[in-house]
Amino acid sequence: MKGISRLFKKPLQIIGACLLTTQLVAAAPIPSSANMQVLPDFASLFEQASPAVVNISTLSTPKNNRSQFYGPGAEDLPEIFRRYFGVPMPDEPSGGRPQPMSLGSGFIISEDGYILTNNHVIDGADTIIVRLSDRSEKTAELIGADKRSDLALLKIKADRSLPVVKMGDSDKVRPGEWVAAIGSPFNFEYSITKGIVSAKNRSLPSDSYVPFIQTDVPINPGNSGGPLFNMEGEVIGINSQIFTRSGGFMGLSFAIPANHVDWAVAQLKEKGYVTRGWLGVAIQEVDRDLAESFGLDKPMGALISQVVPGGPADKAKLQPGDVIIKLNGRDILRSGSLPMAVGVITPGNDAEVELIRNGKRKTLKVEVGELPDEQSSRTERKAKPDTRNRLGVQVETLDDDYRNKLRLGENTEGVVVTGLTSGVGRSIGLRQGDVITHLNNQPVQKAKEFEVAVRKLPKDRSISMRVVRQRQPAYISFRLTD
Repeated sequence: MKGISRLFKKPLQIIGACLLTTQLVAAAPIPSSANMQVLPDFASLFEQASPAVVNISTLSTPKNNRSQFYGPGAEDLPEIFRRYFGVPMPDEPSGGRPQPMSLGSGFIISEDGYILTNNHVIDGADTIIVRLSDRSEKTAELIGADKRSDLALLKIKADRSLPVVKMGDSDKVRPGEWVAAIGSPFNFEYSITKGIVSAKNRSLPSDSYVPFIQTDVPINPGNSGGPLFNMEGEVIGINSQIFTRSGGFMGLSFAIPANHVDWAVAQLKEKGYVTRGWLGVAIQEVDRDLAESFGLDKPMGALISQVVPGGPADKAKLQPGDVIIKLNGRDILRSGSLPMAVGVITPGNDAEVELIRNGKRKTLKVEVGELPDEQSSRTERKAKPDTRNRLGVQVETLDDDYRNKLRLGENTEGVVVTGLTSGVGRSIGLRQGDVITHLNNQPVQKAKEFEVAVRKLPKDRSISMRVVRQRQPAYISFRLTD
């Protein structure tokens, strides 16, 4: 019996230890549901918000006219300059059926059919097609566009009350919040992707007037123009750009804040374009060494490196070397914040500028001007070209006001392109804001002279036109068939 007792003694100890362990585990506290973080309900968000998201496609009809750039070294002209100047390459096809140009997303902001999207989605389109959530398609009218903020406002005819998104307050967005995007990446309609807000008030080199929201939401070609939602189902931004080396999503996506969108939409509805404020200064970032040399405790503000002669800042006696640290009470922590703060001020209004000059704080009042070259971004819908104009181009005489906005010399004479329709003018690459100085080898200095010259243009013969764009002159050639 003793042998048997010794035989079972160790297993009994093991069983006792297991029972003790079981008791200890049972006694451990179980996490309550209140302490557990629940993931957002993206399914409900999609069901609620997706009916107001639309798919946008565009069509463009190839032109029958062919053009060529003439000038010194034209035979070696880089392709990038040709694209910059908007002139088709000589081997581009002409004629043919309407061709699809781009594909993107958008969202309905009013029950009567106003739709927001990106300008680059519809830029240059002859026809804009909107596909609704019920798969019906409608042709949209371009109400207005703003190239600087990459926004476009469309309108479709609504035979019923359309579903609309709810706009949110982008100023309340915090880095780390969950967000979601709905759109048509790679033409896969009504796709939803999720992520978090990575940062706010991002200034990009190509868009210094938009305080972008940075996210890690997967955004791909086709998502452009689509809405960015918070977890309340409110639109806090419009997806616009991605940072990529491969052409696809890499974890850096940028959205135009909803509050900036509201400000721009009001102007697009009213006049078809967006007007921005302008100080007339060139600025640069303040680093540690510059901060010390200008008597600052730390790097901050926008350092004025140049003042435009005759501009608003010049009239208010701002100087190179001034460091702007506040505008209308708003802190300017980085130089990129200044253009955004100035841009939303209505031209003609006063702005209070707080700056540091020679180590001392000063406050000056500046009457904000209108940002030059805004004429070039105004929508063609507002233009009213003369239907008798064979080029489909509307112009105005180049006066001192235009010279100042386009930063042209006093000796420059010509006419400013203020409107274009589908026709020769567009096909040869003209843009609003271009200055035409010569047509068919003859100078044109007034709008009436231009109209007379257009009526006298010959058919079936090469015609030259001298155009000044961003102070750079170049010749364009074209032919008329009627």
